[in-house]
Amino acid sequence: MAIEPSRDGRGSLADVIDRILDKGLVINADIAVSVAGVELLGVKIRATLASFETAAKYGLEFPSGTALETPAWKEALVAKESCPQCDKRVPVEDLTTAGCPWCGWISAKAQKVISEQ
Repeated sequence: MAIEPSRDGRGSLADVIDRILDKGLVINADIAVSVAGVELLGVKIRATLASFETAAKYGLEFPSGTALETPAWKEALVAKESCPQCDKRVPVEDLTTAGCPWCGWISAKAQKVISEQ
């Protein structure tokens, strides 16, 4: 039984780029040119494409001179999760204690705290 690729037709270039930046993309390539068993040229390529948030999550090194003290960098280090209703990225702490600021979704934990007040 062969597995056939399928496509639902709803994806766009923006969706693909968003997914790559969210999950990250790593390319490893080793190229060798040999003649009569003697390696004449060897090239190793290591490339990574990811958002700063994803790169920080996986502990990737950043180029020297990267300003890690900026507000944007500090924001990227905050753990985020997708809202179950609108799929926007929201800090985990906000999502579980207050709800989603984008669509108003409220977690069960936040609903419990509200009902106790």
